[in-house]
Amino acid sequence: MGVRQEFRLPDVGEGLTEAEIVGWQVAAGDTVAVNQVLVEIETAKAVVELPSPFAGTVGALLAEPGATVQVGTPIIAIETAGGPAPGDQADAGAKIGEAGKDGRIATLVGYGPRQGTARRRPRRAGGTAAVPPLAAEPPSPELPASPGPPAGHREPVPADSGTKGRPPNGSAPSPGERVPLATPPVRKLAKDLGVDLRSLAGSGATGAITRDDVRAAASAPADQAVPADGTTAGAPAPGRGGSRREPIRGVRKATAAAMVASAFTAPHVTEFLAVDVTATMALRDRLRGTRAYAEVKLTPLAFVAKAVCLAARRTPEVNASWDEAAGEILYYDHVQLGIAAATPRGLIVPKIRDADTLDLAGLAGALGELTATARSGRTPPADLVGGTFTITNVGVFGVDTGTPILNPGEAAILAVGAIKPAPWVVDGELAVRTVCQLALSFDHRLVDGEQGSRFLADVGALLEDPGLALTW
Repeated sequence: MGVRQEFRLPDVGEGLTEAEIVGWQVAAGDTVAVNQVLVEIETAKAVVELPSPFAGTVGALLAEPGATVQVGTPIIAIETAGGPAPGDQADAGAKIGEAGKDGRIATLVGYGPRQGTARRRPRRAGGTAAVPPLAAEPPSPELPASPGPPAGHREPVPADSGTKGRPPNGSAPSPGERVPLATPPVRKLAKDLGVDLRSLAGSGATGAITRDDVRAAASAPADQAVPADGTTAGAPAPGRGGSRREPIRGVRKATAAAMVASAFTAPHVTEFLAVDVTATMALRDRLRGTRAYAEVKLTPLAFVAKAVCLAARRTPEVNASWDEAAGEILYYDHVQLGIAAATPRGLIVPKIRDADTLDLAGLAGALGELTATARSGRTPPADLVGGTFTITNVGVFGVDTGTPILNPGEAAILAVGAIKPAPWVVDGELAVRTVCQLALSFDHRLVDGEQGSRFLADVGALLEDPGLALTW
């Protein structure tokens, strides 16, 4: 006799509490194998495919596409021939998604990489006077947004998105209702245009919905839902022509919460420095012509990352964390370097692990891989946790400088402005040089003004004269 097994939504990152069901890839009655992908979910950090911990027959889908589900909630029931197969256990005997002996939810990816050995120092009594947080925009992203998912992404997949044609109560599909087939780019287009894929008949192969189907539906009249405020869904609110509403969720929700918590917890101080990077840009041009760097995508950001890692050795306070509960300051032995990245899903900060152990070519390669993964929307949740220092490159948007907000738990963040020609005084004479603006925000509980200034000056000095690195 079969056994009904319920698969509970796991914590697929560190400390996540909920996720949105993007689309099921199985239906009731389907036969599934262990590790077969069941569903695609979107968390505050990434889009993740969940594999099955059981082999058997799908009894029921317990969560609808578009629903936000709490970690630990059953999302699918599978009829198995017996108990879970060997090897399907995690977290000291707990099934994925269930609490283990220590009370933690077992996950697919663990709880993020360890940051290596670290040293703790009791926090200072009194210390410097706290400086109130400066009003600022959230950190600007490093990478421009990508138009869609990576090539080779599996298609079609079941999906539900948008609001156009949705029933008046905005309800999700009922059990047994047809789930539309659409590729991720089509699903995104439908969401952008406010088209309910359930209302369409696909004209593509095997009945899949195409871009033309979505565009045709968007241009045709359709019934529209009426939200609680009395306005028509997708239509402008009274007195506000051209406005639209979108739910606050996913990456945007998590980013907003983190930035508010950071701004009102850590006393921010920001310092600015203009740097003549002519010598660094000349070095980059020379290296590009060498055999060792012929296949390396060498960007200015790689030189900034190397300068940050070298300067952090001389000012370890910028690579530390304030542990309020323990009453200690935690100093990290290695730099887990975060790079703020703009993706189709919003701002994320993937990490280069132990960045201080990499040479310039290694950092350039790691940045290239990070960029490609972030643009594809497939950055693993484990790569988004455990950072110790962040760089945000506002210069890619032509912005000269900004006031970045710290990532929670980190002591400092560096914003890099646009690199461009500017008038500069050299040996008493006015000249045109290649110049860049740097902005360093730091937690004044951890970093005194002297230490923050010294670190920023060191980064600037290395970018002005890369040869200094040989003397450090």
